[in-house]
Amino acid sequence: MDIASIIGLVTCFALMIFGMVFGKSFSMVFRFLDPPSMLITFGGSFMCIFASYTIPEFVAGLKSMGLIFKTSTMNVPEIIQKIIDLSNVARKEGLLSLEEAASDIEDEFLKKGILLIVDGTDPELVRAIMETELVSVEGRHKDKIGFWENVAAMGPAWGMIGTLIGLINMLADLSDFASIGPNMAVALVTTFYGSLLANWICAPVSTKLKNKNAEEMMVKEIEIEGLLSIQAGENPRVIEEKLKSFLAPADRGSAGAEGGGEADG
Repeated sequence: MDIASIIGLVTCFALMIFGMVFGKSFSMVFRFLDPPSMLITFGGSFMCIFASYTIPEFVAGLKSMGLIFKTSTMNVPEIIQKIIDLSNVARKEGLLSLEEAASDIEDEFLKKGILLIVDGTDPELVRAIMETELVSVEGRHKDKIGFWENVAAMGPAWGMIGTLIGLINMLADLSDFASIGPNMAVALVTTFYGSLLANWICAPVSTKLKNKNAEEMMVKEIEIEGLLSIQAGENPRVIEEKLKSFLAPADRGSAGAEGGGEADG
């Protein structure tokens, strides 16, 4: 579970409630609850998005929000160490020995690359196949990111529509003083809801998904470079230094820390 996502979203909500009730009673919160405004803003935003996607795409987009609460299982230094270990095996026993090693690997992308190498596939073709899959994966990720970016754009727009509806209703019957307050509430609260949808929900979700996508793309690029280096017969120590260049300087010490001594074996 990604604690940062939970803490961030809950704290934002708590600060918002604090601002509503500070110096007043908690009942002030109910002034910000307006069903017509909710229907206009949230309903209008999501139904507009619904009209822009197919039903499976819309459902997949909604489900992708759950990804921000999942902790990444990718350990980049560990992956680099795994590639170094594979390079040592290939250097000592030959490329065909990697087929047995691939059976213990859970990463399907890495396993696919190893099997391509074992089959004697041309290096350029290996790169082409792996990069095609990488582009395909990134495209699916961007679809999910784009979904939440589109919702973020719709929120303020539908909030403005609600504001206009409230103002029109208010101005249409200024003689009815009893209706001025409720109509003004709809006018202002819909703008509030639109900003809330865009900045409290959509912005963190899309940003988190972008970060997860960037991390996965980096890992896959590391795997591609590592596999091609193994296929080219490069020295494991050279492969280690090449792959560690993907990491920030502070993270390079942990990568390849184990087993690196076999590089010259």
